Amino acid sequence: MVALSTALGLAIAPLWGNGPVDLLYLPAVLGAAVLGGLRPALFAAVASTLAYNYFFTAPFRTLMIHSAADVVTVAVLFAVAVVTSHLAGSLRRQARLAAAHAARNATIAGLARRLLSCSGESDIADIAVTELARLFDCNAVLAADSGNAQLLASAPGETVLAPSDLAAASMTLTTGEAAGRGVVRANLADWTFYPIASDVAVLAAAGLARNDGLPPVTEDQRALLGNLLDQVALALERARFERDARDSIALRERDKLRSALLSSIGEDVKPRLAAITAAARALKRVGTADKAEVSTVADEAAKEVISIRKKRPRGSRQSRGRSTDAPSGPADVAAPEVSRPETHRVFEDARGVQWDTCAIHPSAPVGRVQLPEPYRSGWLFFDSATEKRRLSPIPEDWHSATDDMLRAMCAQAEIVPERTSARRRPRAD
Repeated sequence: MVALSTALGLAIAPLWGNGPVDLLYLPAVLGAAVLGGLRPALFAAVASTLAYNYFFTAPFRTLMIHSAADVVTVAVLFAVAVVTSHLAGSLRRQARLAAAHAARNATIAGLARRLLSCSGESDIADIAVTELARLFDCNAVLAADSGNAQLLASAPGETVLAPSDLAAASMTLTTGEAAGRGVVRANLADWTFYPIASDVAVLAAAGLARNDGLPPVTEDQRALLGNLLDQVALALERARFERDARDSIALRERDKLRSALLSSIGEDVKPRLAAITAAARALKRVGTADKAEVSTVADEAAKEVISIRKKRPRGSRQSRGRSTDAPSGPADVAAPEVSRPETHRVFEDARGVQWDTCAIHPSAPVGRVQLPEPYRSGWLFFDSATEKRRLSPIPEDWHSATDDMLRAMCAQAEIVPERTSARRRPRAD
């Protein structure tokens, strides 16, 4: 380009003089800077100065300068060429640096996009080692800490690590620092391991090695490697959070199913056990059965009711005082000769004492037991842990009464005195 500028200057000098010729060398210096960088541009600046001095300053065809004006012209030409070459070289470096950053960002974005489509740690490990092996033209492995360093994935094929390499991987997983070939830590290993860490823990270690034994990552590639490993760390952490979330959802579903099952069982069994308890108490009071056996049945039924209430989750318990249907089957025929509890109610009085309420309808006198006149048509029975009461006649629609109405009925009911019945005499054989 300097020679072309010189030839063009020799062509126009006879016509316009040597004044405008020095400007012809600036495009040559700029072209050298853009195409070759700073050093070729400086060489072009020196060559342009010498060519202008040799061909266009007196005495011609020599490097000597007799005129002071020519000396200034040559010096200015050299200074302008040097500054121009430096500026052009800087622009070229900035353009190359911008292109390198754009390529690195595109590489990071591509890896992040591929990792985003992964659903588990194994998929993330496979994609990570594949991309690392492709980008750095080396072998790549990914090791995780599960008590001891174990490989999750390797590329381009299956890899077996030597004990020294496993020791370097374990050191990286433990300390969170690089270890292996080219590093102070575990320099005897063939692989170089880099940590893949989140803010709180080391998640895995990425190992790189070349077949020719050279360092797998150069100094200008360390920034790219660090960014890629950060993307892998984010993907691994996301996968672990998703796994924990799935486990938590499954646990909540199991708890919800268990709670619903217990609630359903409790609602089905509770009225039957309550009816059995009420019937057993009625039998024990009128003395138509073996009181020891009746007491055992009543106590076991009460224990079951309490156990079901304790196991039932909050929110599924029915409001106290709500009526329940009478049980069918064996609970109805527990004492067919004496009573049939059609509806069972539970409420609390002002003192917080819990009362069990049911309607007793005698069907026929049993043995020598004679019921008093007011109670022959039936009575409303109130039973608590410390006291028993009965109210006759049975109020209409008592089963749909509110808790306040049941408390008023209980206050009007007659207290049943405690009686000690004599044991039956054994019959003579």
